[in-house]
Amino acid sequence: MESSIVGAAVAAGLAGILLGFFFDRLRKGSAYQGREEILEQARRDAENQRRDEEIAIKEEMLKRREEQEQKLERRRDKIRDRERGADKRESQLGELQNGISKKEQMLQATQLKLTERNKATEARQKELDRLFKEEREQLYKISGLTKEQASEQLLLSIERDLADEVGALIMKHEDEVKVECEKQAREIIGMAVQRYASTHVSETTVSSVDIPSDEMKGRIIGREGRNIRAFEKATGVDLIVDDTPGVVIVSAFDNVRREIGKLSLTRLIQDGRIHPSRIEEVVGETQKEMEEHIRRMGMEACEEAGVRGLHKKLVDLMGRLQFRTSYSQNVRQHSIEVAHLTGMMAEQLGLDGTLARRCGFLHDLGKAADHEMEGGHPAVGAELLKRYGEGEEVVHAAAGHHDDIRPEYIYTVLVAAADAISAARPGARRETLEKYVRRLEELETLACGFPGVDHAFAVQAGREVRILVDSSYVNDRQAKKLSRDVAGAIEQTLTYPGEVKVTVLRETRAVEYAK
Repeated sequence: MESSIVGAAVAAGLAGILLGFFFDRLRKGSAYQGREEILEQARRDAENQRRDEEIAIKEEMLKRREEQEQKLERRRDKIRDRERGADKRESQLGELQNGISKKEQMLQATQLKLTERNKATEARQKELDRLFKEEREQLYKISGLTKEQASEQLLLSIERDLADEVGALIMKHEDEVKVECEKQAREIIGMAVQRYASTHVSETTVSSVDIPSDEMKGRIIGREGRNIRAFEKATGVDLIVDDTPGVVIVSAFDNVRREIGKLSLTRLIQDGRIHPSRIEEVVGETQKEMEEHIRRMGMEACEEAGVRGLHKKLVDLMGRLQFRTSYSQNVRQHSIEVAHLTGMMAEQLGLDGTLARRCGFLHDLGKAADHEMEGGHPAVGAELLKRYGEGEEVVHAAAGHHDDIRPEYIYTVLVAAADAISAARPGARRETLEKYVRRLEELETLACGFPGVDHAFAVQAGREVRILVDSSYVNDRQAKKLSRDVAGAIEQTLTYPGEVKVTVLRETRAVEYAK
């Protein structure tokens, strides 16, 4: 039994081994078969990829070949175009060569004709020279003059003719230049006046102070007049308290002092405390404020006129001109106007506009100190400008803008013209009616006082006097002398703004009646 069991076990073991061996062989066979299939598939894929790459390479080669053929075709086209252009230029050159050949033939023919004409001209010139020589010898025989004498007389005749022509030409050009200069001068002055716009309101220095009631007059006078005496002593002005209701008059020769007195009195009336110590205090404060105000006015004037770098003293003097008037025209405003007008005219003439404005701005500076120094305001202003380092052009413009000296610089002439424009424009200056009428009467009376004068009329607001003379008593030369004498008498005896034109009219009338 055991042996059978062992035998069965052995058989079973052998059977298991055989079965394992069988299954192992079976598994290995299927693996081998799968490997072959994979390798075969790989070989097929590689072959397909190789074929695809060969096809892509062939397509790329075909594409490049087509591009190269296109480039070669384009180059062939360019070469053919160049060949056609070369053929065309060659034909043009041939035509041009033919034209040149024709022109050369024409030039040769023309040269032959010119040669023949030159020969004919030389022959004719020789014939003319011979005839001229014969005629000249004949003239020498007829006139009895030598060649040198005849030449001298001919030259003298030509010289006289040329002298007359040159003189006439010079006079013609002088007249043309004079007319052109006057035209340009009018255009320049007119353009400057148009470009500069200024107010036409006259200014005047007010010297009256309003008071609230007549009771204030007694407080201003004070006990036994101590307040008014203290006020006049502190300010240097005259205080006039009269019967005029509501007004007190401040009078002084110095306009600055008068303005200080006016402002001080106004402040005292507003404050109400009027006694000597308070008067001195207020006047002292007002004087300091006035000095600062004067300097500020001078600086504002410099800024408005465009003038830089003035000495401090000159700025103060320019500020003082705010309180100076000339025929009711404010001198500070007048100086600013003259500065602008002079600068505009100088720039139109191609000159230095900055220097011209400086000359015009400072031309009346002497009016701020003419009461402190001897001499007229042109001389005083020139002395001050020279003292404070201004240039020769500026000094000369101040000294000569009223023709007191002979002008040496063009800026002096421009300043004089601008000064006349500013003073003569409408509204710049004004006079009272009484003064105006009296001045006209004085002009007419003075002119009528000369012998031979029939009538005299003051016209153009007193800027011109027209005199009618007896033609039987005064001839043309005497009329010229009469106008000069009247002008000299006006300068010596009358006071007037600007200048006065004297016109003498002489007329002879012959009257007859037909009966």
